[in-house]
Amino acid sequence: MAGIIDRLKSQFNSAPSLKRLIYINVAVFIAVHLVSVVLMLFNVDTMHWLSYIEVPSALQILPYRVWTLFTYMFVHYDLWHILFNMMWLYWFGTIFMQYFSQKHLSVLYVLGGLAGAALYLISYNVFPYFDGKEGLMCGASASIMAIVFATTLRVPNYKINLMFIGAVSLKYIALVTILIDFLSMTSSNAGGHFAHIGGALMGVVFALYWSKGKDILQPINKLIDKLVSACHRPHIKIRRPAQKKPFVHASEEKKTPHTHKRPETDSEYNARKKREGEEIDKILDKVKKSGYSALTTEEKQRLFDAKKN
Repeated sequence: MAGIIDRLKSQFNSAPSLKRLIYINVAVFIAVHLVSVVLMLFNVDTMHWLSYIEVPSALQILPYRVWTLFTYMFVHYDLWHILFNMMWLYWFGTIFMQYFSQKHLSVLYVLGGLAGAALYLISYNVFPYFDGKEGLMCGASASIMAIVFATTLRVPNYKINLMFIGAVSLKYIALVTILIDFLSMTSSNAGGHFAHIGGALMGVVFALYWSKGKDILQPINKLIDKLVSACHRPHIKIRRPAQKKPFVHASEEKKTPHTHKRPETDSEYNARKKREGEEIDKILDKVKKSGYSALTTEEKQRLFDAKKN
């Protein structure tokens, strides 16, 4: 059992961000439903404990369950719910990764979910249509909508093949999707459709700023890099004081072979510095593309030594 867990951990740590998000959603789905089955065997109301991981529409409850703003975007009701969402996440996430980085995908997923939760709360507490109604929301749809619309604005004419239809541009898929959400704002899942629109707006904002050469996710990515660097900082080695050389008589010293290394010439020094600089640049490029955790122990130590110097 321990070997299986270690193997799963290894696969998760080496997986790209897209697969990690899917793994987390699937793991949460399985865990939630296992707990629900056990509680049902003891006639415990499962809806009560699920309310602690879903976003409540009531603002007076939210301060006591702030964590639900994050947990809800990884929780799904049933198999079809998670299957449909993960298919959309995989399809559009794969295209997204062709034009943005893994860090952008993870951060936009979370920000899209937060934007969806925000519009969901606003709609329930502003529009008279929801007077006297309370709801609970879960699902990754808002997060996925952020990725869908960011991808669409980046490459609107990118075509994908749909069964029975053929090649369709992303802009038409996004247009139909958001139109359905607008037409469903008074349906039984009205709050969910408002959340979809909130996630889509976050994706649009990110893509519009990106088209102007501005990365609005960069401050968050830098903060994450600093936190990861702090957690993975190499241990400082304590050096023992150098031992004094034993006294050697002048007559014996002549017999000792000369081991002093000759000083570097200017050209050798410049070549070495250039080589070291190129190695550091490669490591920094790797950090930018895959994150600090993707570095080997030797690369982390080399980066740490370079920063120290």
